[in-house]
Amino acid sequence: MRVLIADDDLTSSTLLATILTAWGYETETAHDGEEAWSILQRSDAPQLVVLDWMMPGLDGPEICRRERALHRTGQTYVIMLTSLESKEDLVTALEAGANDYVVKPFDQAELKARLQVGVRVLQLQTELEDRVRELETALDNIKVLHGLLPICSYCKKIRDDHNYWQQVEAYVESHAEVQFSHSICPDCYAKELTPQLE
Repeated sequence: MRVLIADDDLTSSTLLATILTAWGYETETAHDGEEAWSILQRSDAPQLVVLDWMMPGLDGPEICRRERALHRTGQTYVIMLTSLESKEDLVTALEAGANDYVVKPFDQAELKARLQVGVRVLQLQTELEDRVRELETALDNIKVLHGLLPICSYCKKIRDDHNYWQQVEAYVESHAEVQFSHSICPDCYAKELTPQLE
């Protein structure tokens, strides 16, 4: 998991990068708000962000507000890291769009645990997006089956979208998660098999 560390204090950002690298994260560093915002606008931007509140250019809450205003499919999990610790500051950060809030000087075990929560949330969001795509595909297939199907009056084959004729079973199997097991209905049994058995 890649993490963007945005902090204008070189000592703090270097320390954070060293700690996170030791925990197995790949890090990228921004030293002011404008640089952080520029990185977050890239298509390959890190999804996990440790964001300092007070930075030159853009502060942490403003970056959060801009990020949330984009309504992107791939979400960003933001941990606000700041020396501000009042309840009002916490509320301000969360209302701006931060997912979590850690007070400086931070406890390493606490920060590690909060990063792990962020990773889990991002993984769940990705899994949910995958399930939504699967459902959309399944609904598209159902819509195809609900449409008007050209069927031969004699052999009962169905013409597909590419103008090929195929058996009903083959057509349904290719457009839905359905498999056929063959049997004989009572009418066909009486008509087709009974005379052969006599």
